[in-house]
Amino acid sequence: LVSANAWWLFRQFRKNAVGSRLTVRMVLLFISLSLAPSTAVFYYSMQFLHRSIDSWFDVQIDQAMDEALQLSQASLDERMRNLLKQTELMARTLNAQSDTLLAIELDDLRASIDASELTIFSKSRQVVAYSSNSPELIPYIPNDSILLQLRNGESFVGLEPGKSDTIAIQVVVQSGYDNSRFLHALYPVSSRIGSLANSIEAAYAHYKERTYLRGSLKFTFSLTLSLILLLSLLATIWVAFITSRRLVAPVRELVQGTQAVAEGDYTQQLTIPGQDDLGFLVESFNDMTRRISHSRDLAGKSQLEVESQRNYLKTILSSLSSGVISFDADLNIKSANRAACKILHLEESQLINQPLQQLSESSPNISRLINTIQTYIIQSEERWQKECTVLGDEGRQLLMIRGTPLHNNEQVKTGSLIIFDDVTKLVQAQRNAAWGEVARRLAHEIKNPLTPIQLSAERLKHKLSKVVDGANAELLNRSTHTIVQQVEAMKAMVNEFSDYARPPSIKAKSVDLESLIKEVVSLYSSKKVQLDTIGTIPSLSADPVQLRQVFHNLIKNSLEASNKEKQQQIKLTLKVTEEQSKKYAQISIEDNGMGLPKEQFDTIFDPYVTTKERGTGLGLSIVKKIIDEHGGIIWADPTCQTGARFIFRLPYSQPRRTVT
Repeated sequence: LVSANAWWLFRQFRKNAVGSRLTVRMVLLFISLSLAPSTAVFYYSMQFLHRSIDSWFDVQIDQAMDEALQLSQASLDERMRNLLKQTELMARTLNAQSDTLLAIELDDLRASIDASELTIFSKSRQVVAYSSNSPELIPYIPNDSILLQLRNGESFVGLEPGKSDTIAIQVVVQSGYDNSRFLHALYPVSSRIGSLANSIEAAYAHYKERTYLRGSLKFTFSLTLSLILLLSLLATIWVAFITSRRLVAPVRELVQGTQAVAEGDYTQQLTIPGQDDLGFLVESFNDMTRRISHSRDLAGKSQLEVESQRNYLKTILSSLSSGVISFDADLNIKSANRAACKILHLEESQLINQPLQQLSESSPNISRLINTIQTYIIQSEERWQKECTVLGDEGRQLLMIRGTPLHNNEQVKTGSLIIFDDVTKLVQAQRNAAWGEVARRLAHEIKNPLTPIQLSAERLKHKLSKVVDGANAELLNRSTHTIVQQVEAMKAMVNEFSDYARPPSIKAKSVDLESLIKEVVSLYSSKKVQLDTIGTIPSLSADPVQLRQVFHNLIKNSLEASNKEKQQQIKLTLKVTEEQSKKYAQISIEDNGMGLPKEQFDTIFDPYVTTKERGTGLGLSIVKKIIDEHGGIIWADPTCQTGARFIFRLPYSQPRRTVT
């Protein structure tokens, strides 16, 4: 049992089972508590046992036993010597008697000396005379050793055991004148003396036997006591195992319940072991788990409500076209909706939990926006509104920013909420509408007098050419030609005004963009216009006529802006790109000219903005309008180091307005 329990506990300890270490400590404690008194009792019991056994064989007792034995032997020896002398005297007395009177004389002598038997026999062991107080007895004939002793002239005296634990003194002496006979006498010893002698001799023999077995007795008793101690210890250990397991069982269940609670299982209900302190602890644990379970249910319901509200709010925020970003008190971004990531052209992971200053360093394109937000958050305690222009990879963005501080219940500022909208297209649409109205009015006001002016100049030339001659005729021709040429130029400008003001009519069909660009580039074969195509370019739906106008305008602008002192180089790059799961055909046109002034990056696509001396400023505006109507986007790349680079994208989807 002890081995089985020890092996079970060892395996539990090796597996680091719950309660195994406490069980080991309690078992060791119980064993220690029982081992100390058991060892003390065993030690003193062994001492007492050895001393008790040693006391049995005390020197005085040993000496007393020897002296008692010697006393009894001396008493018997004295008695035997006296009887020997008496028998020898009696033998000499019988020498004078005849054989016929020996029997009578033996009876008298036996009676007088109180002998129990007298016998006279010859050397040949023949009984000559015999006298006994018991007629049933057979005369005693000495053995050969006694006869040999007698023949050597020595008398014999010794003890002869009798019946019923009695003893007698046996004496054999020579008799007759020629020592041819022997007298045998048997004297009874007093029963009291015999009993005492036998008792002393038996006690002495028993004492000697015990003395001989002294070491064995000590070993036997010590072994017995050790076995009893061992059995007691084994029983104690077994009881310690059982008791420890019973005591630790509630604790083990409590630990397992606690671990289950730590893992999130709040339904644990333990069996109460009793009405003691441990039972009170288990009952308290059960009450705690019930309360925690109830609180968890309430918290779960609250969390579901909060999660529902959060999802509702998240859905609203994700559906907003406005960007929403929240900051904590340390200007760390805590949340950002989908529109904010789209407007700033950043991933959500690039915004969430990022310090505002670090975001400014990692995204320099929006550093102006970040500086504006940071300044107003730090300085303003009220709501504020500000416009900010951001120059990104896709051109200029005009953002309308609104900020609101966030406070807790104690009215302590805990963060800020920033809402911003990309109003670039709205402002551009307003500008386009305004410039379109201006263009229509200009076209109307300018175009009306142009035809009469041209007709009047041609009529003057026709009528006066017959009247004037020589130098005047040449002056007339040159003047009228100049008037007609300028009128034609103004008509072209008026037509551009009309084109800008007129809504585009898109006739969309499938267009092989690479072939279309090659067709346009072939018209400038004498110039250094190069097309690089990256990958396979699928066809897209667009108006090929308007796209040709876009490419002609951009290539023409690049040729006019290229450095004429150097070799003109114009590079077109065509590839397919993907952004936010949408595919675009991206075209970039780069020249080696003087580039664009920094102050015009924001307004380069506005009407009447130009860097050429005689430019109308409507070419890029018309290009942007066509790209916008195709659902695309165009911008001037501010990162271009030499010359200018225009990039525009056309989506692989239907344009905004299709007229067939």
